[in-house]
Amino acid sequence: MSLLERLEKVRQQELSGKRPVQALPDRRQEAPVRSDPYIQLKSKIHKKVIEEMSRGQEGCSEEMAERLTKLVSEFIDQEVSFIPRGDKQRIVSEIVDEAVGFGPIHPLLNDESVTEVMVNGSNQVYIERRGKLEKTDVVFRDDAHVLHIIEKIVSPLGRRIDESMPMVDARLPDGSRVNAIIPPLALCGPCITIRKFSRDPLTIDNLLGFETLNLEMAAFLEAAVKARLNIVVSGGTGSGKTTTLNVLSSFIPNDERIVTIEDAAELQLRQEHVVALETRPANIEGKGAVTIRDLVRNSLRMRPERIVVGEVRSGEALDMLQAMNTGHDGSLTTGHANSPRDMLSRLETMVLMAGMDLPVRAIREQIASAIDLIVHQSRMRDGTRKITHITEVQGMEGDVIVLQDIFVYEHRGINADGKVIGDFRSTGIRPRFVRKLEEAGITLPAVMFISSDF
Repeated sequence: MSLLERLEKVRQQELSGKRPVQALPDRRQEAPVRSDPYIQLKSKIHKKVIEEMSRGQEGCSEEMAERLTKLVSEFIDQEVSFIPRGDKQRIVSEIVDEAVGFGPIHPLLNDESVTEVMVNGSNQVYIERRGKLEKTDVVFRDDAHVLHIIEKIVSPLGRRIDESMPMVDARLPDGSRVNAIIPPLALCGPCITIRKFSRDPLTIDNLLGFETLNLEMAAFLEAAVKARLNIVVSGGTGSGKTTTLNVLSSFIPNDERIVTIEDAAELQLRQEHVVALETRPANIEGKGAVTIRDLVRNSLRMRPERIVVGEVRSGEALDMLQAMNTGHDGSLTTGHANSPRDMLSRLETMVLMAGMDLPVRAIREQIASAIDLIVHQSRMRDGTRKITHITEVQGMEGDVIVLQDIFVYEHRGINADGKVIGDFRSTGIRPRFVRKLEEAGITLPAVMFISSDF
């Protein structure tokens, strides 16, 4: 029965006074019952493994994993006379992952094709692969099992998570960014979101291969960084802002002193002279927090030639703009926004969050004077990331900041395979800061700024 037919039936029942009373649907989903025939065996062997590890044997995690693999295999042979080979390998893998890794999600973290792992309670684990979300068959025993993994992640970092502090940001030993949130805030159970850290940082050649931008745009951005222009990378969540920031940072000459400031250290700069700073949350008493704003102010006393801020999201925007306006050219940062124009509006709001009662015009003049270029990135429907705008901040006209697109990505649709179709093109506008590039000894070919809109 279609919705229109159902609607007509309900109206007829109302007219006849016989409309049935409908109970509200129960939207709660009962957790599926999972039966593991080897649960008692795994529990018994796991206790033996803990006893063995408590003897304090030293060694790296790889060596420990090898020893435990042999040990668990021996324990299984002692406990049962026969077990299928596949089941035995699975049990060994699960116990070793639990002992030296991060439980059921450990294989996902080792899978290089997986870029993000999302645990939604004990019964649901999603991953991001090639920009698309996929549901896995990975499950935890119960919510306590998920909480145990969260504790295993945050405890070595001196962080804590409980009902009084039900949210935490942390990172794995390899640098992967972790966010965890638990009940009563998370209604579906403890949740973990892990943004995996690339072992080998992506380069500009990788972005060209992924068609995130074209060669002309890459050459233009390299010139902008080397000429010490102040650049903001904007975009939505998961659009690849940090990756692009890391690639732009790679263009900074090796003989310059770079200070990086992040909530969770993600940047992988290859230059020799890099000082990495990371924020610190408050302690149990709610004291001792060190914010990005504190680190930006402190970095100005560290004789930086470049300041790279992982992301501005509140009052630190004011300190960042002041640094850009007081001789720290070539600074880089990222921010969440839907377009280059929205990025300016967000910067205005963030400056006001600093608690300074500044007139809007003064804030806009600071922004127009500080920022030279906005690089906007988007995550497309097929999961690919594209730099959709490279936009120059030209200055003020009246009370409005003037923006001019230098390069844009024109989306023309989706093909039969679900892939996004579009083209990168130059708008034909020659940026005003070309003279600044020339003063830095960089000459861009004039053909780069010829409109490709035929």
